Amino acid sequence: MITLRLRDIAPLLFIGMMSFFVSCSKSYKKNEQLEFNGKFPDESAKDITIVYSDSGKVNFELSAPILNTYKGDNAYMDCPQGITITSYDDFGEKQSRMTADYAISNDKTQFMEARKNVVIVDLKKNEKIETEQIIWDKMAKKIYSNVRVRQTKADSTINIGDGFVADERFTKYTVFRPVCEALVDGL
Repeated sequence: MITLRLRDIAPLLFIGMMSFFVSCSKSYKKNEQLEFNGKFPDESAKDITIVYSDSGKVNFELSAPILNTYKGDNAYMDCPQGITITSYDDFGEKQSRMTADYAISNDKTQFMEARKNVVIVDLKKNEKIETEQIIWDKMAKKIYSNVRVRQTKADSTINIGDGFVADERFTKYTVFRPVCEALVDGL
């Protein structure tokens, strides 16, 4: 005769009940599809963080509310609800942070474009660039823009220029044709 005690079957009962509750969830709708600008992504992720590293060292961290990937001959990914990219120095400390309202990255060309309310901050120097568009050339490891930029230095000096070029970690950069320089005191 086989005798079963509650403690012997409790784990099985627990697993069975959990699978019942999970399978009866109403949060997923089978026919619900995500559509962005009339096109359906091949993959879509919500509240995602991707860490890029090399030889065990973190180089960049990308976070986005929504990240879509589109496959095919012209494969790309986009972040239609904004993006934050944080770069790290060789010691694993945060170096800079870039935020934008929209970003798109082309797999073939290795170019990433960020648009609308783009802000890049050097977290170590406490300097920042604000613009409406930047291009990140991943192969050349540089960031640049050919549209108007506003640079704010650590001493509150403000420069307005016609673009800039920087290394991809935003540790060294140059503002093109600065047209204004002003020191702004606390107002």
